[in-house]
Amino acid sequence: MTTSNLAEARITSSAAPAAFFAKWADMATWPEWNADTSWVRLDGPFATGSTGVLKPKGGPKTSFVLAKVSDDEFTDVSTLLGARLTFRHLVTVTSAGTDVAVAVTLAGPLARVWNVILGKGIKATLQRDLEALKAHAESMQGIDTPADSTAVAQVSA
Repeated sequence: MTTSNLAEARITSSAAPAAFFAKWADMATWPEWNADTSWVRLDGPFATGSTGVLKPKGGPKTSFVLAKVSDDEFTDVSTLLGARLTFRHLVTVTSAGTDVAVAVTLAGPLARVWNVILGKGIKATLQRDLEALKAHAESMQGIDTPADSTAVAQVSA
């Protein structure tokens, strides 16, 4: 099976990990910080195994599954014709704040074709969208400090 690494982005934030998980869990608000998304619908809780549908701007509706939601990771997988598009979000508390990394991969027999179709767009916007998410997370009030990781478990449970 062909796997392509499309893009990676990373930021460090003063916002607590819980602020990022809260923004990810509130999928209806994704278009506020993800410029390429028209809308997102999650059909269940923000938990491993839940499914949903998203509509990228200029593209068809796409089904996805939350492949992993834990204290330090949120991974969603979209099903494309002949490929799987995976967004893996990792959150780590460091002495500098909250480190958030996003890696995007494509896997499957048609991964190279989808890389041609989606690759440049994802590479061009991933860091911008993560910076916008950071701004939203930092603007949230009443979230615990980055050193308090217990808030993450409450959001992702």
